[in-house]
Amino acid sequence: MYVKVLIETRVKSNDMTFTYHVPDKISENLIGKRVIVPFNNRMVEAFVLEYTTSDDKFEIKDIIQVVDEQRVLSDELLNLGKFMSDKYLCPLISCYQIMLPKALKAGVKNGCKEKKVVYIRLNQKASYEDIKIKKQVEIINLLKEKKEVLKSSITSKSSLKKLVEKNIVVEFDKEIYRKVDTDFNIKDVSLTKDQKFVSQRIKQNLLKQKVMLVYGVTGSGKTEVYIDVVKQVIKNNKSAIILVPEISLTPQITARFKGVFKDEIAILHSSLSDGERYDEYRRIIKGEVKVVIGARSAIFAPLKDIGIIIIDEEQSESYKQENNPRYNTLDIAVYRSKIHKCPVILGSATPTIESFARAKKGYYEYLELKNRVNEKPMPEVTIVDMKDEIRDGNAIFSSVLTDKIKDRLNKKEQVMLLLNRRGYANYLSCKSCGFVFKCPNCDITLTYHKTSEMMRCHYCGYATLKSDTCPSCKEKSIKVMGIGTEKLEEKIKQDFPLARIVRMDKDTTSKKGSHAKIINDFNNGNYDILLGTQMISKGLNFPNVTLVGVINADYSLNIPNFRSSEQTFSLLDQVIGRAGRASKPGEAIVQTFNPDHYSITCAKNHDYNSFFNYEMFIRKKLNYPPYCFITLIKISSKDFDYGIKEAKKISGFLRNNLKNTNVLGPSLANVLRIKNNYNFQVILKYKKEEKLYDFLKEIIKIYEGDNKIKVELDFNPISL
Repeated sequence: MYVKVLIETRVKSNDMTFTYHVPDKISENLIGKRVIVPFNNRMVEAFVLEYTTSDDKFEIKDIIQVVDEQRVLSDELLNLGKFMSDKYLCPLISCYQIMLPKALKAGVKNGCKEKKVVYIRLNQKASYEDIKIKKQVEIINLLKEKKEVLKSSITSKSSLKKLVEKNIVVEFDKEIYRKVDTDFNIKDVSLTKDQKFVSQRIKQNLLKQKVMLVYGVTGSGKTEVYIDVVKQVIKNNKSAIILVPEISLTPQITARFKGVFKDEIAILHSSLSDGERYDEYRRIIKGEVKVVIGARSAIFAPLKDIGIIIIDEEQSESYKQENNPRYNTLDIAVYRSKIHKCPVILGSATPTIESFARAKKGYYEYLELKNRVNEKPMPEVTIVDMKDEIRDGNAIFSSVLTDKIKDRLNKKEQVMLLLNRRGYANYLSCKSCGFVFKCPNCDITLTYHKTSEMMRCHYCGYATLKSDTCPSCKEKSIKVMGIGTEKLEEKIKQDFPLARIVRMDKDTTSKKGSHAKIINDFNNGNYDILLGTQMISKGLNFPNVTLVGVINADYSLNIPNFRSSEQTFSLLDQVIGRAGRASKPGEAIVQTFNPDHYSITCAKNHDYNSFFNYEMFIRKKLNYPPYCFITLIKISSKDFDYGIKEAKKISGFLRNNLKNTNVLGPSLANVLRIKNNYNFQVILKYKKEEKLYDFLKEIIKIYEGDNKIKVELDFNPISL
């Protein structure tokens, strides 16, 4: 008996499989399990894909050992990996590795195993009537009552030892799961008329494969609709996947679902320890849960009989994987929905332009929640032109935002401030000669972090201590330029010394549990002001927040990307929606240098439809999605001349062979050099190109053995 296995090698081919012999002593089904095999004079782990016949041309080696008792890749996941490899033209092994927690990936040795503890019980065959010692009798009576208890819970260790020696008490190992700490939010909610309509419509389609877009304004109660629908899914004896874009959203939505579904929930996201992810994944495999909540990778949860897949805040960029395999979560959700014949629900207050266009065309079913729960008004929004404020000396806080913050602090209400830039300052520059500190590995300025007195590159991780002396002119004239969340926090402390402030960005949430702690503390009123990056902008619900301030609304507008206006509108509309979600009215102050830009004025008016029409007009003129598809070819090399030469060859080859495709480039990437690699790109725009994949495969094959250059594909990229 022989099997084909998949091994992670340095060869870039998509389907590098090898044949091995299955020894007679191995009788179990190996498909979807990991095995240890000899490979190039070493022992490696591999995934078993299928049984096969032998090839007498080569010596076939034996499998050494079977790693898994249960399959880690079901038939569905094996087929899903092949679908991903074909769709994204990426190595098959990378598709399987991305599906699994670290402990179950092939070739990863991290020592993560089942957690076992020692329990004790009575030996039913033993006689203990003659035991008279009080402590020993107490242990026996306890075990008569509870059958088994933790060994560590027994206080009299010496008495227990005697009973074990007499074989009256038996010790045994018992596996326990590493507990994922989550809160419970138990409350009874009556759905509004609109919520009931949307929920009922989804329930009517639970046995159909289709995509449904739920457009609901911020505060309209989409989570309650999800819960109501999932109740029906579980009644149908099926399971559900609920995806959220940010880890920061997970504690609140998990607490709400936990309050309803108790221990039937598993949680999957990157903030869990390797052991916790391993245990949650095995709970899913064993069928112990009905609902999986998590970030992007939770779409691969090995649930059986999936009854619904919900992608909340579907507009989020985090649903697109930026490394191989560069998958779009929606693609995977639609694939799995076809297998399980269930709907995919996209929920958002600011849907992507592509999703809303498909809904208007009828490709998606469109459902709407027009109003906030209990008819609460949307926040009143004031746009502040910072050109006028700077002339008055107000560089960070406008006078109106300062007054509004003071007012809320006096009323014991809470404030959220958004600045989508972490660190203290954007860069450091010399006033004398103009020198700017840059990363030695990347063409990017170093961001100054004052708390650590370090200058850091947010691309490659390079860090160095801040210098007060210019390395070019040797003058001590270094000036801090720009503003990040650290500097904003310092400014708030200066202007509002009595306010209790908490900052939420990548730097303050690096430790395990930090997201949940900040959210819970702020929700419990331990802080007056929450400031942070985009991670505070969506999905969070704080009843006492009545004021939102946006410090620099232009930041995302200045990014050279065809989606920059969409990203700006989405960010503003979402963060504005954090205010006034309970009984108190909300207000937002948006500070900008472009007060008349349509993304900002539409966000002010909570007018998604007008923004959509503006954006579609521009996209049509420039031929951008949804009026075309885009494939981005990324070319990188440590040799600039070689990289640009090969990039020109690639663009010329495609231009000569693709008749219905607009080939743009090659051009320099937005950041030319990252980690000492020069980056170039070729952009393909097309509506339909039958031979596209054939020629892309040919390009990959040409360069797969070239160590001087790296060629990668990104289908429908988030940014160009």
